Amino acid sequence: MTSPVNIYCDESCHLENDSQGIMLLGAVWCPQNEVARLSREVQDMKSRHRATGELKWTKVSLARMDFYLELVDWFLAESPMHFRGLVVLHKERLNHALFNDGSHDDFYYKMYFSLLSKILSPEERYNIYLDIKDTRSRLKLRKLGEVLCNDKYDFTSQMIGHLQNVRSHELHLLQVCDFLLGAVSYRHRDLSGSPAKAQIVRHLEERLGRSLLYSTPLREEKFNLFLFTPRNG
Repeated sequence: MTSPVNIYCDESCHLENDSQGIMLLGAVWCPQNEVARLSREVQDMKSRHRATGELKWTKVSLARMDFYLELVDWFLAESPMHFRGLVVLHKERLNHALFNDGSHDDFYYKMYFSLLSKILSPEERYNIYLDIKDTRSRLKLRKLGEVLCNDKYDFTSQMIGHLQNVRSHELHLLQVCDFLLGAVSYRHRDLSGSPAKAQIVRHLEERLGRSLLYSTPLREEKFNLFLFTPRNG
């Protein structure tokens, strides 16, 4: 029997009234039997570069640039690891009253469905972990799991073994997702205030051989991006 797949999800600029023009969701995934090894390698990199504490995009600085560049190269070289990011453009155009029963939460989980449904296969088994954001998530997670399974005609919900909220400081691979999604966010927000973050984005784009500003073909599994533009109401 093949190993289940672990998926680690994070989001950025996801609040309805945060004055940000975009919203991002991201997922890093790999076989469960690779998680311990990959997590140890992240921890070893952090130890060698004396990068103490939680790996977070918001903490990126020039002082640990060697660590961040090595982390990008490590992720791209590790064939078991994959990333998919979803970028909602022009968030100010969202019309929840017309398309989402007046609920930003409904839209948020629709986007999570769009992010994850392209990753899942009914022939596999999955454990999905979302970075916890609030205390209202449990019922929404249950509904998300049901919809994802039904979409794959898995009406007995065998495809997803675990779907739960976790705290990012407990999971190294969730921190990797935060880091990669942060790079995508920085590029799409056209920021320029951090030379360290700009250097990481340039390095990632050079290694990928393409810009982070455009969607990739769905068949791209290493670093997949999808840009979503809301319909006009």
